[in-house]
Amino acid sequence: MKKKDKKVNDDFLAQEAQEEQNAANQYSIDIPEDEIWTYQIEGLQPPHISQPFKNAKAKKIIVVIALLIAIGLAMYFSVRAVHSDPYEYKELEDGTYELVKFSNPGDIIDVTIDYVVDLETGKKDTSKPISVVDAFAFNCDEKLNSISFGKDVKSIDGKSIYSCWWITNVFIDDENPYYCDIDGVIYNKDLTEVIFYPNDHDKYLRGKLGYDNLVDDNGQPMEELWGTTEKYDEAFFAEYNKQIRTYVVPSTVTKIGELAFAYSNITDLYIPEGVKKMESMAVFKNTELRNLYSYTTDKKISDVTYKAVDSMKTVYNSLPEGLEYIGSDCFYYCRNLSYMYIPSSVTYIGHHAFWDAIYKEDKELKGITAINTDADEETFNKVKTGDEWRPKYDYMLFKKSVDINYSAERQ
Repeated sequence: MKKKDKKVNDDFLAQEAQEEQNAANQYSIDIPEDEIWTYQIEGLQPPHISQPFKNAKAKKIIVVIALLIAIGLAMYFSVRAVHSDPYEYKELEDGTYELVKFSNPGDIIDVTIDYVVDLETGKKDTSKPISVVDAFAFNCDEKLNSISFGKDVKSIDGKSIYSCWWITNVFIDDENPYYCDIDGVIYNKDLTEVIFYPNDHDKYLRGKLGYDNLVDDNGQPMEELWGTTEKYDEAFFAEYNKQIRTYVVPSTVTKIGELAFAYSNITDLYIPEGVKKMESMAVFKNTELRNLYSYTTDKKISDVTYKAVDSMKTVYNSLPEGLEYIGSDCFYYCRNLSYMYIPSSVTYIGHHAFWDAIYKEDKELKGITAINTDADEETFNKVKTGDEWRPKYDYMLFKKSVDINYSAERQ
């Protein structure tokens, strides 16, 4: 493009821009300040400032109804999720029923499991007896204090009452041919297996034996005694543990069941020499257990209190002679035990049987710091063992298993 033509084009564009600016100035609107929110420009919809919309009331009603429905549905499904039916059953081939799940609605502290409960009427149907209690039927319940099982219950899974911290007693109907209880602790009928020691059984014993009025050094009520105080000295604490937290397994018992003493607050446990098998998690996380004893006797012992010690022929430390089976996680996290002796009769030790039963405090090892065994190394190496059956502790930059003292003499 020639310079002259370019100049003519630039002059044209400048003139056009000036005309547009002049036109814009002509169309500027001078709106009074008192009409700034209500002024209407010709051809545009009037502003709705401080003015009702068409059908606004109906629209508000629709929005409110929609919100109420949404909130109602949310509440319904949340309540359904948290507060399901209290009982869940499964019919068995023989016409009896299995209790699959008990869901506490929040206010039940005592429950009897004998017949199916009609979920609509809340009444029991005596033509539908319960014969089986499933694993985790009672799971992490925070309200129940006691459970009673009826005469037709013939199978109670070892994990059926799991992590129910406030259970003080479990009772069995006297007519039940399969199970019985000794003062709220479950056994099979012929007293050869311990089934379940309630997690909070010591609370029941405190009330029974007059220890339900404990107070701290400031005079404030406290539920249980965990150690010595200015008010309760070492002698009182020792007597308390003897009366409340000592348990004697009857002399007829040959098996300690799965989770039988798990999470209990027992400090001193006596096991008869006739016990052959301790199932998985039998004493799992019993953090208060300080003394594990075995005993022999010339006569039948059914008294489960400390008074039965007087009827024992001999008492010795740790696991009983003749024991054959130690289940997985059997003594997991039993950190107050300081001595463990395994007799040469043992042929199986499950995985993590003594796991986490040792710890360091002020650079000192505490808990089960060594495994002592009657067997020599060659014989003990024939024992079938699961993974990580021994306790381990931090050593330098790695984990070290505790030592095994072979051919050891029992303390």
